[in-house]
Amino acid sequence: MRTLNKSKGLPAVMILGLFVASAVQATNGYFTHGYSTKEKGVAGAGVAYSQDALAAATNPAGMAFVGERIDIGLALFNPSDRSFTLTGTQNPFMFANAVPGEQYISDNDFFLIPQFAINWQMDSNSTIGISFYANGGMNTEYPASATTGGAGIFGNPAMPFNAGNAGIDLEQGFVNVTIARKSSDDHAVGVGLVMAGQRFAAQGLDAFGGFSVDGSNMSGNRHSTSLGAGFKIGYQGKVVDGLSVGVSYQSKITMSEFNEYQGLFAQGGGFDIPETYTYGLVYDLGSPGKVLFDVQRINYSNIASIANPVQNIYNCPAMVAMMGGTGGDASYCFGGANGAGFGWQDMTIMKLGYEIAVGGNTYRVGYSKGDMPIPESQTFLNILAPAVIEQHFTFGMTMPIGSDQELNLAVMIAPGESVRGANPFDGGATQIELEMEQKEIQVGWSWKY
Repeated sequence: MRTLNKSKGLPAVMILGLFVASAVQATNGYFTHGYSTKEKGVAGAGVAYSQDALAAATNPAGMAFVGERIDIGLALFNPSDRSFTLTGTQNPFMFANAVPGEQYISDNDFFLIPQFAINWQMDSNSTIGISFYANGGMNTEYPASATTGGAGIFGNPAMPFNAGNAGIDLEQGFVNVTIARKSSDDHAVGVGLVMAGQRFAAQGLDAFGGFSVDGSNMSGNRHSTSLGAGFKIGYQGKVVDGLSVGVSYQSKITMSEFNEYQGLFAQGGGFDIPETYTYGLVYDLGSPGKVLFDVQRINYSNIASIANPVQNIYNCPAMVAMMGGTGGDASYCFGGANGAGFGWQDMTIMKLGYEIAVGGNTYRVGYSKGDMPIPESQTFLNILAPAVIEQHFTFGMTMPIGSDQELNLAVMIAPGESVRGANPFDGGATQIELEMEQKEIQVGWSWKY
């Protein structure tokens, strides 16, 4: 990577961030458990304790304390065993090709995820920084099963889901331009302009076309792109000797619609990025190390395409007619203002981390626990997005190289979780169980110039 100068760095990183990223970290819903390599070593905690130029992704105020530096990271993410299993009475009109009790596992298990950040000191109290990072995402691809003659594991070709492979691919990249300023040696505020780019594609959902406001823009189209912007603000400061606090808020990022999937997502292809807020503290014990604690809230319920329950489709006129009734409201069809979605709930995540310096190196451990966003009643459509992870165990370390460089490492293990619920379209005759587990290793390099 070419060294960035102050005149050319901003446009270069913006282009990189919006058009190169492929983000697939579905850890806290589809948000990542942390951003910088150092932060990931303590399970993502860091709103009150910033250590590098990726601080802007968590708390823009922290950029005032990290000095002039460049931080680069690359993660190898492994969301293994993304799967579903059907149990109960076999339904001849839905999932007819799936074998009860057999676990169907998604392809695509390994992903590379980059990040980059740079911070400049404008004067002794003010900084400006640019960071690029991935916020998460979702990727599944269930292949047509050879045991069903290529007809697809999801169901009768005339019923959801239909023939062939099925799955989704969501990619998100962010560029954050941050200004931070100290009001004193121990207190700072920061604000960031967050620009986002995302791509989405879906396949294997063609049989839902009759229950959509635009069946031709629901499944099997090319990747659709979406751009948008929001803001992030934060405060960080020492309240008493040894104890610092931090708080940050990111607005909802209003995104342009996925035009090629305006018949799938509610509100004509709408897929805004939900608002989040985080607050926390760090306690410096001296030579025994530091203890960090964060609480993060992700408000998925404010995004219709994510939060609307799949049962909304019952009010779509085509579904009403299929069930022998009349009437209905087209706004409840896929793609409508009240269209069926994934039914996700808000998440609250608690993050606990510990850091200690030993023998010239710094070592970190962490643990986080969050609410599962998928209720038991919403397992049907979330076959495509089995974001069931609730816990993360992490380890990290930093090794200095001379006086101005560092090598960083972070490892994450998210134990397998599952959720099981009734299929809402067959009266609960079948049960759908979703499962996932995750592992990640990230390496980083830092230069304090």
